[in-house]
Amino acid sequence: MIAVEPLTERAVTRKFISSGSTFERDISYSRAVIDGRWVFVSGTTGFDYGTMVIADDVVAQAEQCFKNIQRALTDARCRLADVVRVRYILPERDDFPECWPVLRRYLGDIRPAATMIVAGLSDPRMKIEIEVTARRQRRQKTAEPAK
Repeated sequence: MIAVEPLTERAVTRKFISSGSTFERDISYSRAVIDGRWVFVSGTTGFDYGTMVIADDVVAQAEQCFKNIQRALTDARCRLADVVRVRYILPERDDFPECWPVLRRYLGDIRPAATMIVAGLSDPRMKIEIEVTARRQRRQKTAEPAK
């Protein structure tokens, strides 16, 4: 039997996380959305969102994707260790194995459910896009000091 948490107003309250990228403004989306304990990080590319520069190399882009994802998770009071689902989207399937060392470095011990999709991306400079879903851990209640 699966235990279902009762819905509360807090559980359905949404919070939006922004990286400040021009993509979010222009396309009208959030880098991440917190909904209760769930954190949904939008497809994240290898752009450095501060400078809007992207490397030519798929491995460097994968590395930057994870830096961007980590920032969004941190802003959502979450960690990579909380990731339960990841999707990789690449225009060129042959580029995927080159990224595996980066994926292992960031997610090796976490081992989320994963899918790799071959599809065109919105900008031809983009060689990989990564989307994650995380579930924030419950905060540990601290014991009150003894009187």
